[in-house]
Amino acid sequence: MFYSKEEFKEEFTKRLGQDKVPQTAYAVLGAMMKELLEEDWVKTNQLYTESKVKQLYYISIEFLIGRMLVQNLHSLGIFTIVQEGLQELGFNLEELEEMEPEPGLGNGGLGRLAACFMDSLAALQLPGHGCGIRYKGGLFTQQIENGFQTEYPTDWLREIEGWEKRRDDLAVEIPFYGRLHPRHTDIEWVKAVPYDMPIVGASGRTVNTLRLWQAEVSERPLPAYKDFNEYTLETAAISDRLYPDDSLVTGKILRLKQQYFMCSASLQTIIKTLPGPVHELPHQVAIQINDTHPAIAIPELMRILLDEEGLEWEEAWNITTHTISYTNHTILGEAMEKWDSHLLASLVPRVYEIIHEIDRRFKEQLQEQVLKEQEFKKLSIIDDGLVKMAVLAVVGSYKVNGVAELHTDILKNREMKELYRQFPGKFHNKTNGITHRRWLIKANPELTQLITQSIGDDWLKKPILLNDLNKFIIDASFQEALKEVKRAKKNQLIAHVEKSWDSPIDPLSIFDIHIKRFHGYKRQLMNILHIQSLYDRIKEDSTYRPYPRTFFFGGKAAPGYEFAKQVIKLINVIAAKVNQDPLVRNHIHIVFIENYNVSHGERMFPAADISEQISTASKEASGTGNMKFMMNGAITLGTLDGANVEIVERVGKENAFIFGLHSQQIMLLEKHKNYRAQEVIEQSPELKSLMARLLSGELSDGTENISFIRNQLVDLNDPYFVLKDFHSYAAMHEKVLASYEDQGNWQGMSVRNIAESGIFSSDRTIQQYSDDVWDLKKILNVY
Repeated sequence: MFYSKEEFKEEFTKRLGQDKVPQTAYAVLGAMMKELLEEDWVKTNQLYTESKVKQLYYISIEFLIGRMLVQNLHSLGIFTIVQEGLQELGFNLEELEEMEPEPGLGNGGLGRLAACFMDSLAALQLPGHGCGIRYKGGLFTQQIENGFQTEYPTDWLREIEGWEKRRDDLAVEIPFYGRLHPRHTDIEWVKAVPYDMPIVGASGRTVNTLRLWQAEVSERPLPAYKDFNEYTLETAAISDRLYPDDSLVTGKILRLKQQYFMCSASLQTIIKTLPGPVHELPHQVAIQINDTHPAIAIPELMRILLDEEGLEWEEAWNITTHTISYTNHTILGEAMEKWDSHLLASLVPRVYEIIHEIDRRFKEQLQEQVLKEQEFKKLSIIDDGLVKMAVLAVVGSYKVNGVAELHTDILKNREMKELYRQFPGKFHNKTNGITHRRWLIKANPELTQLITQSIGDDWLKKPILLNDLNKFIIDASFQEALKEVKRAKKNQLIAHVEKSWDSPIDPLSIFDIHIKRFHGYKRQLMNILHIQSLYDRIKEDSTYRPYPRTFFFGGKAAPGYEFAKQVIKLINVIAAKVNQDPLVRNHIHIVFIENYNVSHGERMFPAADISEQISTASKEASGTGNMKFMMNGAITLGTLDGANVEIVERVGKENAFIFGLHSQQIMLLEKHKNYRAQEVIEQSPELKSLMARLLSGELSDGTENISFIRNQLVDLNDPYFVLKDFHSYAAMHEKVLASYEDQGNWQGMSVRNIAESGIFSSDRTIQQYSDDVWDLKKILNVY
């Protein structure tokens, strides 16, 4: 370990030699960091083993961890030493960081939350590890061609000088297919090889592990019916891509393979490395399943306990249901996974047999109650030939949580009402959080410095202390300093955007940012239709010359989700028109950030004035982008949905821009089916004109490019209430402009948001999980 800038420079120069190109400098710096981490990583694992401490395993299909080099420098407490040392040697740390490929291990909020949780576990010195898949290609690389999203393979592993360590000694075999009775035969075995990545705790010396599984060809003999080349290709596909298209049966099989592969490999290793007897599993291990993707862990743990450990059913079930806990991330029916029984029975026959027995026993208990047929169906794990993974996850776990107060209330009172009645003690809320170490300290060092100068540095370890900023809400000098920070972050984002996309941006404009995966309920469609209405008004009304705004969009649409892809096309068509108009572009400008990822987010959140959180009320479980914007001083423009509700409770309605129907109103409209989108259109001349032009194809290069949008707004009667909330949304945008004119008040709103953001730290979330669910103990590193 080097303790001074001069020591760093000396060691770095010695290793660099005469090859002083940036690529070599990046490789040398990465190697030095890995060596620094290695000792603490080994010691952390030794400490956990020797103390026999209870450990958490967090199983998630996504871990959107972002680049690690600079984050690890911050966590090791040597960022400034390295940054200044490199500068004096003629290197720019930011340029070196750009050489690091971004791990393709996630898509959106689910994966970023898992990454934040890993960071907080290590920072709080809690024994907690991640388990996922080592996707070779991640989701996909998004490129915009002629306005359309096109998907290209990403091969980040080919480029990376990994932080990973391959662990052949911990490889396990995963059974697929085969025949049961009298024993499981004709199995297609797949080898699962773990690659471990270090998760470094901030300023501590705790280094936990993110274990990612790679699928490889097994050395066991294949069944006679299986062609080796076909088997090799199918095996490689398991850890090739995140979320393969499941519109066809082959895609469904691959998705299920991924989920079982991840869960079986993780559970087998957990059981093999237990420090004590297996019947003490709940006291030695906590297993958290992140959404329904890993719900198959429940019957797989039963399989291991029954078939490999030789336990009886009752003991195995008691152990399983005291070891696994479940986080629900959605109330959308489409996202609550259901698998065809025949597919499960074919791919994992023994696991399906166990699911069937879990369902039989649970239904037997239910028969003792007086239940309506509809209630019984809702409680069935297997129903109409489908296995309902969310029901399985609730029945087979000891704790079930939603991720925001509103979300948990909806689960208990609507979506999982029947399950809540059966298991009221299982349900609890854990509002999501974000790691301030990446999303403030790393992403916004200028704001970090201003805060520390103003309230001291205790908040760095206890982000709730950001509350102390409340005393600066009307402090003119603090407000001016905050404006300077925002100006700097806007200019940095502009430099980044113009370098990549050649799109000139007004640095004095209001930065209005909407960055999320593309989905109907997230209502990017409402945003772009409103921008089109602004365009029309500027063109038609010579007295309307609003303060300049730059509207940023970013996010990916699933390859098979044609509606979302058409919204991306619509945005880009309207953007081309707006940005090329000599009059309109002085007032509004549109930027679509191609291939949005964590690194783009680190530039965008600190630059934002307005945080677009406009999902249909009752549809967004929580959101975490809303928290990242808030922590960087942006003001929420949104509905009372997900964690927006709790954000507004903290900052006050006067420090946010809230519009639209509330969740109860939405649910009543859905229940009574008395919403008529066509009536809303007919009653509004503005919407009538806008919709006529949209549906004619005028706004989208032709009608074929909006067929799915037409279907959703017209044929499906606007299921996400885009048209119903449109005027309320537009009115709130006018309020934004009026508020921005009073800069003293605006900056006060910004300060208030930063000051109240500490409660949304993932450190708080993780501590609550630890106290209420996992029962983890902090291990003091004394080495």
